[in-house]
Amino acid sequence: MSIRTRYIRAPWIRKTAKYSFETICFTLAVIVAAALIAAYSTQPRSAPTYTPASFSANPESAALPFDIPPKSALNGKLVFAHYFPPYPVSIDNANPSGDYYATQYLTVNGENNKHVRYGGFLRDRPTPRQPIADTQWRQRDLENEVRSAIAAGIDGFSVDIIAKATDTSWWGSTVPTALIKAAAAVDPNFKIMLMPDMNGAFKNMTAAQMAAEMKPYSTMASSFKLNDGRLVISPFLAENKTAGWWSEFITIMKNSYGMNVAFVPVFLDAAANRNSFASISYGMSNWGNRNPAGNPLSGSNPNSPMGLAAAAHSLGKIWMQPVAFQDVRPSQSIYDEAQNSQNLQNMWQIAIASDSEWVQLVTWNDYSEGTSFAPSAGHGRALLDMSSYGLYSFRSGASPAIVRDTAYLIYRNQSVSAVPVNRSAAPMTLRQWSSPARDTVEVLSFLTAPAVVKVTVGTTTTTCNAPAGMSSCIAPLKVGSIKASVVRGTTEVSRVSSHAAVTATPYNQNLEYLVDSSRR
Repeated sequence: MSIRTRYIRAPWIRKTAKYSFETICFTLAVIVAAALIAAYSTQPRSAPTYTPASFSANPESAALPFDIPPKSALNGKLVFAHYFPPYPVSIDNANPSGDYYATQYLTVNGENNKHVRYGGFLRDRPTPRQPIADTQWRQRDLENEVRSAIAAGIDGFSVDIIAKATDTSWWGSTVPTALIKAAAAVDPNFKIMLMPDMNGAFKNMTAAQMAAEMKPYSTMASSFKLNDGRLVISPFLAENKTAGWWSEFITIMKNSYGMNVAFVPVFLDAAANRNSFASISYGMSNWGNRNPAGNPLSGSNPNSPMGLAAAAHSLGKIWMQPVAFQDVRPSQSIYDEAQNSQNLQNMWQIAIASDSEWVQLVTWNDYSEGTSFAPSAGHGRALLDMSSYGLYSFRSGASPAIVRDTAYLIYRNQSVSAVPVNRSAAPMTLRQWSSPARDTVEVLSFLTAPAVVKVTVGTTTTTCNAPAGMSSCIAPLKVGSIKASVVRGTTEVSRVSSHAAVTATPYNQNLEYLVDSSRR
């Protein structure tokens, strides 16, 4: 696997980070520590609302506080999830208690002690599954991921292409092709957007070489094309090549391969590059920030998230708004403070208020960044469920009516200052210009009518009077289990408990937020 390095930099906030991914191998090693097994065994703008009409024919509605709107109620806006090939549902099709994730990535001494310095490579993993008696188990896993994304209201994956076509390793050129085939097999309406990673194997290529790399994917049935037939190419870190280089690429794609391209560059610094790329671009995007301070909902700064979208629109381009939950990177010893669900809420509101045409969820499955939305050990499907209110508000232009009292619990299993049993030489520290670190538990409630929310953390209970609709109740993080109850009058209408207790002596430093749902 190629090494990929990303820099996040917003000029108005001057935020920089760097990380890398270790080479994946498929040899099982030491038995996972008992403590680790135990840790993973538990698992403001106003908008119109839908008129009371039942969409409950969609079975996924039962897990949500609202009925999923029918396709006829959607407005044509699209949501893609960034798919990163190195972290499949299963690496080796082994029993999850002893598979590669458990014995190598999630334990301090995995991969021959390669990750000791920062206390282990990952803090979360895809939801474990039992071995599959199918020689095509990797393809079945991809098909199931497509199904999971469709169930969450996602229109497609933006697949990170990190390797040349000659790299036939599973995480190389194989995954993009297999993912396109999986989409076609499950639902032809689910599309795969091609996102060559310009910080990897392609950064030293000529435009002609890049066109030759993209050509095989371009003719596959589920590669994302606009209604007029143009193939969407959306390179990550597009500014690693000049606009002139990309113009040559687009010309070669048309003249040599008969493929018209709709170019949608994803920048790390959209403000510095949008004007030079405007003439060759159908749309634009930014990789984005991962904390509420980096995602303000208002302000006049033209390089703020709202300003970036407005600038793209002023150039006559569509805008693909990034939406993220959190960012926690053990291997780079850095994290953003997402403030429970606040960063996610802000980013969905920005997508809606900016009238963005597309959204990219960052990411579907990049566990080394701690940014995954995909079903996982740390948040099950609860995170996708919690995000769905923003998603369907964006896709329909209206906030769905709340018809089922629902509560989500968002918390860490340790305080920011907790000292882990396995101390690392390079613990994670707060990214400069992030929102301030905080130790809090949040109950995000969606209520059909006002009610009282009670959240007990350890032996401390916090009570909030919650209005109808969406609201947040914040409580201090304490050692012990967490439970929340929503009471209307004398009737409990919702309850949710943490699948992991807060501990003063964690196995390793883990600053990822966990999520639980009252309806899962």
